[in-house]
Amino acid sequence: MAWTWRFEKADGTEVPPAVEPEEFPTQGDAESWIGEVWKDLAAGGADQVVLFEGETRIYGPMSLHAEEETAAAAAPEESAPEA
Repeated sequence: MAWTWRFEKADGTEVPPAVEPEEFPTQGDAESWIGEVWKDLAAGGADQVVLFEGETRIYGPMSLHAEEETAAAAAPEESAPEA
């Protein structure tokens, strides 16, 4: 069975991908591809993805914005120098 991605807005609405995907022979191939193009997909309007094996949903939705949100949340707050 082929592995495929579904591309969605944050509300779950399906959107066309900015980068045309293929059908992948393995889960690893599908995940490698998403790791290479996720920034282009996000820039093209997709907020999240869902992975399928055939008609079976494997996991998702997985945010395409997670790194940015995590980095912002993890950034230490700058404090004013003590006088």
